[in-house]
Amino acid sequence: MIVLQALLILIMLAAAVATCIFKDLMNAVISSAAVSLFASILFYMLDAPDVAMAEAAIGAGLTMAIFVLALRKTERHER
Repeated sequence: MIVLQALLILIMLAAAVATCIFKDLMNAVISSAAVSLFASILFYMLDAPDVAMAEAAIGAGLTMAIFVLALRKTERHER
């Protein structure tokens, strides 16, 4: 169990670093949503299903949708 939790944390860290590195903002938004999704899985494994559902719905779902809608109105790549 601890090994799986450590693996999830490492994946979250890799996705967070990827969010900072990507030049394409859509890729950054997707990897940021992946961080939230893996955090919700970790919360569920830590016996906090209510927090996991809130993180998945708000962190991964709603926030990503808002960022994607904002990116549609702007340029997608940084200069």
